Amino acid sequence: MGLRLKFNLVLLAVFLAGFGVAGYISHELLYRHAREQVLGEARLVMEAALAIRGYTVGQVKPHLNPLMDKQFLPQTVPAYAATETLNELHKKYPNYAYKEATLNPTNPRDRAADWEADLIGTFRNTPDSKEITGQRDTPTGPALYVAHPIRIETAACLPCHSSPEAAPPSMIKVYGSANGFGWKLNEVVGAQVVSVPMSVPLENAGQAFRTFMTSLAAVFVAVFAVLNLMLSWLIIRPVSRMSDAADKISTGDFNQPEFPEGGGDEVSVLASSFNRMRRSLEKAMQMIDA
Repeated sequence: MGLRLKFNLVLLAVFLAGFGVAGYISHELLYRHAREQVLGEARLVMEAALAIRGYTVGQVKPHLNPLMDKQFLPQTVPAYAATETLNELHKKYPNYAYKEATLNPTNPRDRAADWEADLIGTFRNTPDSKEITGQRDTPTGPALYVAHPIRIETAACLPCHSSPEAAPPSMIKVYGSANGFGWKLNEVVGAQVVSVPMSVPLENAGQAFRTFMTSLAAVFVAVFAVLNLMLSWLIIRPVSRMSDAADKISTGDFNQPEFPEGGGDEVSVLASSFNRMRRSLEKAMQMIDA
C-alpha cells in the first residue's frame, strides 16, 4: 500500500469521525435552540392571556357587573375574554392555539380533551407544579405546549361555580345548571394550554444543519486537496527521486546528482544521509576496482 493511499485513508477516517461528531453536536444544538424558540413563543402567548385576564378583572368586570342581574355578560369572565381575544389571533395564525381546558366547564367549548385532562391530573397530583411543557403530534406536524394550572384562588369565583342556586339566574339561563358547578376554593379545575407549531423552527434548524454540514464537507475537500499537494511536493516526490537514485546506484550508476541538503526538515536530513551513503559507496567501489 502506497504512502499516499495510507495517508488518504487515515485522513478520511479522521474526517469521517470528526464529521460525525460535529454533525451530532450541531444537530442537537440546533434542535435545542429551535425548541427553546418555540417555548419562548408559547410563553409569550401565555403571558398575553394572563394580561388579558388581569385587564378583564380590573377594568372590564367592575363596569359590567351592575348589568348582570338582567343579562349575563360573558365579557366579565376572564377566561372568556382571554379565549375570545386569542381566538382572533388564531384566525390569522391557525397553528397557534390557546385553550382554558376545564374538566367541568360552564361553556362546553372549554371541556378538556383526554391529553389536557392528563395535564390537569398532573397539576392536581403535584400542587407545587406551576408549568408543564411537552411535545405532541398534530395534523399539521409536531407542536410544543406550555400549560399552567387554573386554580380557584379567590372566593369571588365561587358564586358562579359553587352551586346552581348561588349562580346568577341570567347565567343559568344561558348555560343551564348541569355544568360548571361544584368547584371548591384552592382546587385545580383546569389548565391554560398554549400550543405552538414546531414545523417552521425545525425546518429552519434543518436548513442551517444542512448548510453547516455542506460547508464542512467543502472545507474537507479543499483541505484534502491541499494536503495531498503538500504531501506530493514535500515528501512523495523527494522520496521517489531518492528511491529511483538508490535503484540506479545499486546497479553501479554513480552519475546521479546529489540531492540538495538545505533546510532542517526530515527530508533534508534524509537527503544529506543519502548523499553521504552515496559518496561512501562510490569510494568503496573505487577502492575495490583499484
